Amino acid sequence: MQWQPDTAFLQGLDFFSGAVAELGDAAWQRTSPCADWRALDVLGHVGQGTRFGTLLLQGAQPAWAPVEPPGAAVDGTPSEWWEQLADQARTAVAGADLSRVLDSPRGQRSIAEGLSFPALDLFVHGWDIGKSAGVDLDLPAGAIEFARVVLEPLPAGQVRNPRVFAAEKPAPPGATDSQALIAWTGRDPAWTA
Repeated sequence: MQWQPDTAFLQGLDFFSGAVAELGDAAWQRTSPCADWRALDVLGHVGQGTRFGTLLLQGAQPAWAPVEPPGAAVDGTPSEWWEQLADQARTAVAGADLSRVLDSPRGQRSIAEGLSFPALDLFVHGWDIGKSAGVDLDLPAGAIEFARVVLEPLPAGQVRNPRVFAAEKPAPPGATDSQALIAWTGRDPAWTA
């Protein structure tokens, strides 16, 4: 059964939290598969987006003003900072009317539409954090199918830019569905820290 955006987002929070748990609090300065970002920057990027989305779900109209480098947004112990944000996001999604239309940085869209890209971000960047920890995480089949449904209809110019995904990398021979999607996002499935 195909995931709906709220299910994908909640599953993504769990996946990302599992990846965060793989990286000890002393290891956040490690490199990541994201060019010029440490693992802490990946966490800060995802955390800022999660906080922004949570505020939208709660009815606020926050301004999108991300901190650079993203790791500077992390306050305190990285894993505790993330879990607090993730818990707030879970609560906000559980009470959300997915059909409600909100103003977002991409214009007016339903909450369901607005959750789609952040859900994908959680899985892809969870993979990034796992790689920083030296762990190969496989994206769940539901996340892969959800990604296809969300991404296939979009024009290349909307997804192939520095703010979304880099140019597709070749998938290795015999690639799993997870490795193929990771390569599609512009990452090398064989990347090591």
